[in-house]
Amino acid sequence: MARIDVAVVEDDESVREATKHLLRLLGYATASFTSAEDFLTSGRVGDTACLITDVRLPGMSGVELQSRLIVEGHHIPIIFITAFSDEAIRAHVLENGAIAYLSKPLQEQSLITCLDQALKPPRQDSA
Repeated sequence: MARIDVAVVEDDESVREATKHLLRLLGYATASFTSAEDFLTSGRVGDTACLITDVRLPGMSGVELQSRLIVEGHHIPIIFITAFSDEAIRAHVLENGAIAYLSKPLQEQSLITCLDQALKPPRQDSA
């Protein structure tokens, strides 16, 4: 399977499709999923360079998804999106390595900035 630049996990179809459309316009290879469980069982976790996930999802939440990925040893940069901003959740996911915690409706430039940060090549330190 081909590498996915960005996987989108979002239960709201309009947000999922709009985000996927924007990512494709920006040139990213994308895949989208309606739930955290769908993403985890897709066989694409190891092929994903960056993850955009809603905080609130049916079943497993985006926060629980982040914890599960960490426990399983997957170090995927995660951009959280939410319609229900919560400072405690924001602090928790950022403390656990999330790139960003963005409010809906998404601001295109904010998302692009976060994607640039998440997908930039690792810095090579010279010896």
